[in-house]
Amino acid sequence: MHARSRLIALALLAAGASAQANDLLDQLKEKAGAAASAQGGNSTTSSALGNLGFKMPSIGSSTIGSAAGVLQYCVKNNYLGGDAASVKDKLLAKITGQKQQEKNFESGAKGLLKGGDGKTLNMKILSSKVKEKACDYVLKNATSLI
Repeated sequence: MHARSRLIALALLAAGASAQANDLLDQLKEKAGAAASAQGGNSTTSSALGNLGFKMPSIGSSTIGSAAGVLQYCVKNNYLGGDAASVKDKLLAKITGQKQQEKNFESGAKGLLKGGDGKTLNMKILSSKVKEKACDYVLKNATSLI
């Protein structure tokens, strides 16, 4: 086997191993979330994400713009449907003309959830299943702000 062929073979092997490692990580994350739910304690989305190493930013009246933006991100990327667009529209009606809230909306629409506690979560770095849980978390909390 030529050196170039060996390099190509090694690159293909490494790429396959990387894909398998990512699949394994996703499976472990799913099992951790399922285990958290099965332990009889708190089975909310927030606790499931917490057990995966994610602490969700708090959502309150100071973060309406960010929550609305993230809802738009979630709907646009098919992580949420149904009432999410309606909730987003109602939140936007509350922040119209408020520059900081509108700026937070723009960041949220790009997948950055800014919480009232100063924490920020970048939705783009999460796996699809964790994004779904995070989107559900935002929707549930944003609904209470209407």
